[in-house]
Amino acid sequence: MSHHRTVGQSSARQNENNTLKEKMATPSKENGAFEVAPLRTLDDFLLESARFQVPNFRDMEKWGKRVYSNLIYYQSNYFLLALALFALVGLIHPFKMFLGLFAIGLACGLFAAASNGGPQVAKFKQEHPVISIITLLFGAYLIIYLLDGILVFLLGILLPFSATFIHSSLRLRSLRNKVTNKMEQIGLKKSTPMGMFLDALGFEAGIVD
Repeated sequence: MSHHRTVGQSSARQNENNTLKEKMATPSKENGAFEVAPLRTLDDFLLESARFQVPNFRDMEKWGKRVYSNLIYYQSNYFLLALALFALVGLIHPFKMFLGLFAIGLACGLFAAASNGGPQVAKFKQEHPVISIITLLFGAYLIIYLLDGILVFLLGILLPFSATFIHSSLRLRSLRNKVTNKMEQIGLKKSTPMGMFLDALGFEAGIVD
């Protein structure tokens, strides 16, 4: 009786070990938890140990791999860089930045209201054409008046994106960079915000060699 119990326990342990080995042999991103990527050193990101080279614009696949890998590897650095550049533009033109933010927020709110109340808006135009024309002219005047602020706000948004794209295009991938991206790709490493964002946009992690 005790012999059969011992055999049963050892068989159960063997099955558990086999299941664990299978899970380790076939890792998956779905099982991986979420983590924030570490901040890379300034020396690695920009200074002495960093190596830069203009990409081969004819080889779009290789250029894409470099950009994808750097976006994943330096994502925390890019986030801080974007905040710094946006804050810098805001410090140089604080009032225009506020006006631009207000104008874009107001435009988005009006667009959402018009989209949700389509029949009511059309009915209001038919019943009150004069008020509709005055409202349209006032909106056009407001956009022209706030144009400087809108351009400054757009600069604060586009400048970080441009700096990130230029750096990720020029920065050569290091061995640690390639290993880190490969580990996240096959599921040995937890998913990061940038990896999830790029996956949502449809950029395949499989493009990384």
